[in-house]
Amino acid sequence: MEAFKSFVTIATQLTLLFIGVSFLLNLLQAYIPYEKLEARLKKAHPLIGGLIALLFAFITPFCSCSTIPVIVNLLKNNVRFGVVMVFLFASPVLDPTILTIMTVIMGWQVTILYTLVTAFFSLTIGLLLENFGFEKSLKNVVMSGYERSDKRFSWKNAWKETWDLMKSVYPYLLLGAAIGAIIHGLVPAEFISTYFGSDAWWLIPLAAVVGIPLYIRLSSMIPISQILIVNGMALGPVMAMMISSAGASLPELVLLKSIFKKELIATFVVSVLSMSTVSGFIFYII
Repeated sequence: MEAFKSFVTIATQLTLLFIGVSFLLNLLQAYIPYEKLEARLKKAHPLIGGLIALLFAFITPFCSCSTIPVIVNLLKNNVRFGVVMVFLFASPVLDPTILTIMTVIMGWQVTILYTLVTAFFSLTIGLLLENFGFEKSLKNVVMSGYERSDKRFSWKNAWKETWDLMKSVYPYLLLGAAIGAIIHGLVPAEFISTYFGSDAWWLIPLAAVVGIPLYIRLSSMIPISQILIVNGMALGPVMAMMISSAGASLPELVLLKSIFKKELIATFVVSVLSMSTVSGFIFYII
């Protein structure tokens, strides 16, 4: 009974937040100059281009899998490799809707630190991959499926896009709420605090490694993370698992195999693990 009550509370809170923020963002889509952003990405200095890519990632809320067609589109339009890699790393982890939910559930301090850390590592790793010459590890491939129609201010279109987003993301959100409720209702807090709440440093890289095959979207991980933290799990491992599960996944790696050679895929996985592990240690220290 306790687990069911927890599920209803979490699911209701997340549903209201998700619909409200998503609808507002979709209304504002008409004022976002996507074409100008892509044009600037082609011509800008690498650092400026990387910052624009972070902004582009922030206003395009895709999961790790749905980012791939956008990556192909950017590469086809001759956007420089390093800037595209910045977008690849940042897009799944910098979602304004999820960041809003994170603020409500985990606090603005955690959200600001999470945003700064993930943005910094996405920018740094993306540009470093270009400097190390990984552009040669791209395959010649054409992928369809990314088309952006003309956007106009419309309540009807905003609701339609919100509903479409709900259909694709909401099941994950409910799954996260359900798992969080089960943990809250059935798993003793003493068990979590005893085995996962310690200051053992090795819990952070372990959580980062475990996160990738789980393929838990941020919309699912946030309610799960809230319950884990409330029940005594340390913040460092929670954030490491959250970032790795959002930043890379087995389905995404399968898609990347069609455009990346093996050495770049391996480097991508190591980069996500490094970003999530170091981020976990930053939260651990602070």
